[in-house]
Amino acid sequence: MTFAETILKGSFVIHLKTLQDDRGWFMRTYSKDEFEKNIRFEKEWVQMNQSFTSKKGSIRGMHFQLKPFSEIKLVRCIAGEVFDVIIDLRKNSSTFLKWFGINLSTENKKMIYIPEGFAHGFQTLSENAELVYQHSAYYKPEAESGIKYNDPAVGIKWPLEVTEISERDKNHLLIDSTFKAL
Repeated sequence: MTFAETILKGSFVIHLKTLQDDRGWFMRTYSKDEFEKNIRFEKEWVQMNQSFTSKKGSIRGMHFQLKPFSEIKLVRCIAGEVFDVIIDLRKNSSTFLKWFGINLSTENKKMIYIPEGFAHGFQTLSENAELVYQHSAYYKPEAESGIKYNDPAVGIKWPLEVTEISERDKNHLLIDSTFKAL
């Protein structure tokens, strides 16, 4: 696997390599020593989640957990294709409120490493998309928060018209002068 830092410091696109033969392929999706060496990840993954979204154009996000329950995420698409987006919410970051998006798919076998202090979401680019997430912190409903997917203060350029979005995600507040960075 190779690690490429994105324009948002501390976040990485991870390219997975496959070993192929007549039976199919094999790939390593995590190696503690490679993560420690390449991106200084020294925490542990304590929770793993999987999501399935059936309709192309659907959006999930932009989600994050408030301190002290901030989490690191490692996200991989295992079926279909998504446009995966992160937003830098770190208080003193030079890229505060900037976003980065990347296509994750079964075919390209890329993952994204999302550090603490980021919001995360995605739009499905295919029918029947599935993601697997690893988390460095347990989910705490009382720490759940989000940014509206179409907030003009961020200006995410979603590739497709939005077909589905949850009431919760549709009703996140817009960023204003009261917004507290992470």
